[in-house]
Amino acid sequence: MNQAIRFSFFRKIVQGIALVAATLAFAAPGYAAKPAAPPDKDHPLVGRYEGSKLIFHQAPRFDELDLIKIPLDWRADTPDVLHLEGNVSFYYYDLPEGRTTLEVQRNYESSLKAKGFEILASCGTANGSCYTDKTEKGALHLASAIHDAARWPNGDDPNGDSIFNAGGIGYACEDGSTRYLLAKRAASEGKTHVGLVICDRDTSRAFVAVVESKAMDADKIAFVDASAMQKSLDATGRVNLYGIYFDTDKDTIKPESKPTLDEIGKLMKSNPQLRLQVVGHTDSTGNEAHNKDLSNRRAASVIRALAQTGIDAKRFASRGAGASEPVAGNDSEEGRAKNRRVELVRM
Repeated sequence: MNQAIRFSFFRKIVQGIALVAATLAFAAPGYAAKPAAPPDKDHPLVGRYEGSKLIFHQAPRFDELDLIKIPLDWRADTPDVLHLEGNVSFYYYDLPEGRTTLEVQRNYESSLKAKGFEILASCGTANGSCYTDKTEKGALHLASAIHDAARWPNGDDPNGDSIFNAGGIGYACEDGSTRYLLAKRAASEGKTHVGLVICDRDTSRAFVAVVESKAMDADKIAFVDASAMQKSLDATGRVNLYGIYFDTDKDTIKPESKPTLDEIGKLMKSNPQLRLQVVGHTDSTGNEAHNKDLSNRRAASVIRALAQTGIDAKRFASRGAGASEPVAGNDSEEGRAKNRRVELVRM
């Protein structure tokens, strides 16, 4: 099997686990260690294996995350994943000496079951059990796949290196025993998914991602109708709109954007001389060039959508501001939601 195919197995084994490895500063020659201070307690539904040392922790924040499904078809370019949204948190542990990855995996399984979790996937690579082809020896391939996934957030490694080479997940797992566990708990307060990678190379380590799919607080940004748009344009020359929705990281406008687009149409038809600049804005997630391009394409998509309703596209100009003009902080989901917007500016 060539290297490129092997590296494509787990393109998103756990996107957030890549963030764990990226933020982590443990362990490879030339890679300065900067362990995070342990939180007051581990995740109450997951806990930690007795004697483990917490090296890194990221507190829950509303985000999206892909968790891999098994068994994997090792010949496929893209693995099957669960795409989840919710409060995402990460934990990274050094495991105690003298304990096998199987023992750690079985303990986590037993504990999660006792807390009401359903085990969706549990595999080890010694016999290729993570794969559809049981004859395929999986340990090295799984590590290679993790290598492919373990990149700096948004691909922005300042050193031009992968986390694998810098001492992250792939480094921890390569040539060792690697195991994977996926579990789900459904309760009245929402669903919780746990993704767990356990590796044993020189030292045993556990990477834990938890997604609590409790709906974020919605309806925090008011719908703006044509009358409110007119008032804001008269008062300030601009208006921020939050009712135009796009597919994640794309310029494709979602159907639920129609009410706001209709209101823009009413505004333009009632003001035949009005000309507007449509400005796309993003939050600070992602690199500057990508955000600039994405916001520009989204602004252009809005104009195309309005033109399809019979409004002359020459009455509009488009601009992509990226994340350069925030109206709130980007350190919370609420702030990022306010920054992701379409703005109309009178010309």
